[in-house]
Amino acid sequence: MIKLAGCLLCLALVLFGAGCGGKRRAAAKTPQTAASLPLPEPTTYKHSDEELLGEAIRGSHISPAEVANLSDRLLAEGSSTFSNEKTMARLDILLNKSVSGAPREVRPRLLRNLGIIHYHQKKYSLARQELQQANELYPRDARTHYYLARLAVQNGNIYQCKGLSKKAKGQFNLAANELEVARTIEPSNPLYRQDLKQVLQKERTFSSDPKK
Repeated sequence: MIKLAGCLLCLALVLFGAGCGGKRRAAAKTPQTAASLPLPEPTTYKHSDEELLGEAIRGSHISPAEVANLSDRLLAEGSSTFSNEKTMARLDILLNKSVSGAPREVRPRLLRNLGIIHYHQKKYSLARQELQQANELYPRDARTHYYLARLAVQNGNIYQCKGLSKKAKGQFNLAANELEVARTIEPSNPLYRQDLKQVLQKERTFSSDPKK
């Protein structure tokens, strides 16, 4: 009887997860993984390019590459920046400050954007110098060639007004060549697919604009 009771007790222990005199089996724990932990909210910055420019002018650190990217955005074709004298003056300061110590791969863009600013300010001699320097450092930039074409058209118009037809023709030929280079580099860009007559008209409108 006692033996039978002992067997029944052993059987009961087996059913509850322990043998006769054996150790109790520990319950498995589910480890907490990193994936199950709540992730912190990402930090977002909502500064506009104008605000970033203002902070940079006030002394906030910004690398030459970031200056190049910022000025690329602000000087996009059709941008309202061109009609904002304050923004153009600030960009001029920031680009000049960044260009001297800029790495070689960034320097052409900084020089090109300085040239674009000075072109729109009708400082043609300075613009030509900067664009030519940018082109010497990196001759595969379509926008540099496009603005060199516009400067050549400006020269051509001046010579034409002075009755110097041979010199005017030379400048218009130079402009056509620069446009062709820009088209070759970026064939899908409609800006560079304009013909010389369209650029001529654009320059005449630009020259006669009292806001410029």
